[in-house]
Amino acid sequence: MRLGKGFQFELYLQGEPLIPGLPDDVALNCLLRLPVECHTACKAVCKRWHFLLGNKERFFTSRKELGFKDPWLFVLAFQKCTGEIEWQVLDLTNFSWHSIPTMPCKDNICPHGISCVSFPSEGALFACGGMMASDVDSPLDLVFKYEIQKNNWTVMKKMNTARSFFASGAINGMIYVAGGNSADLFELDSAEVMDPAIGNWHPVASMGTNMASYDSAVFNGKLLVTEGWLWPFFVSPRGRVYDPITNTWENMALGLREGWTGSSVVVYGHLFVVSEHERMKLKVYYPDNDSWETTQGPPLPEQICKPFAVNAYDNIIYVIGRYLHVAMGYISKRNETGSSENKWRFSVEWQVIDGPKLSDLTPSTSQVLFA
Repeated sequence: MRLGKGFQFELYLQGEPLIPGLPDDVALNCLLRLPVECHTACKAVCKRWHFLLGNKERFFTSRKELGFKDPWLFVLAFQKCTGEIEWQVLDLTNFSWHSIPTMPCKDNICPHGISCVSFPSEGALFACGGMMASDVDSPLDLVFKYEIQKNNWTVMKKMNTARSFFASGAINGMIYVAGGNSADLFELDSAEVMDPAIGNWHPVASMGTNMASYDSAVFNGKLLVTEGWLWPFFVSPRGRVYDPITNTWENMALGLREGWTGSSVVVYGHLFVVSEHERMKLKVYYPDNDSWETTQGPPLPEQICKPFAVNAYDNIIYVIGRYLHVAMGYISKRNETGSSENKWRFSVEWQVIDGPKLSDLTPSTSQVLFA
């Protein structure tokens, strides 16, 4: 096991062992697994623990060096009364909550209209756009990057166009954004892409229609954008699909856009939606016949109240509701036998994790990263 040079130096300093009775490399392995919520109390144990736990960049750099990759659920949330935004993080290994530094915004940002894209294995997420809390007709072109290893935010180069309520997604290491609202709630048709390694934004083909995004997903290497159903259902929703290989847009299949009635995630290579109009039953899309089917299993637990933020990791769907209660949906699949077509059937079982203590927070969006 190789340790960083900084820790190699620290471990050989004179003093008491990190944990009496254990070699320092074994003790360090234990301490690097401590939930972040325990760090403040544990720093008081001794100087060496304070040195380790008092600097988040040092702590997470060492975790990365030792190959730790635990999933964390990041939730952008806000106080319903004040609209003040904050990031809360659920450690999906220890099921403990902690917060991270606030985004470096000069002005108050509305909790709605921000789009986020993450690169889980790199421990990085990007928060883009949104709108001013004082003027919802004024969208933003701001981009912020958070890195777990550094535990801080970086201000990135601005998007070419200010936008809110827009589609976003990561495809082959690139960040794509499309559509959304501009000034005076005018809907955009423009789209652009950024290489995170360089930071510059470049335009790509326009959508061919002006539309804001209710939801979006990256599915089969393409960016899917839907404006979603609005009550009353007078007009069928529109949907567009972007192919980054050909730099072209096309209309979304009829069944896909008309059945997209909630927030989406991709699990097992299939598009799932947590429906907001069908008693909150999870459903899955089948491209071969352009149809949706309800998964087997119970509906979303009653403790999870709207509005939702939805994300997924591995075969688990996370639905965050009011007070940041989290429903973890474990997806299982089986290959249907005796059928003329090779088709997977899915079922779900739910587990509920309570939100942070004394929380009156409402979720806006969420991302899963490896810490």
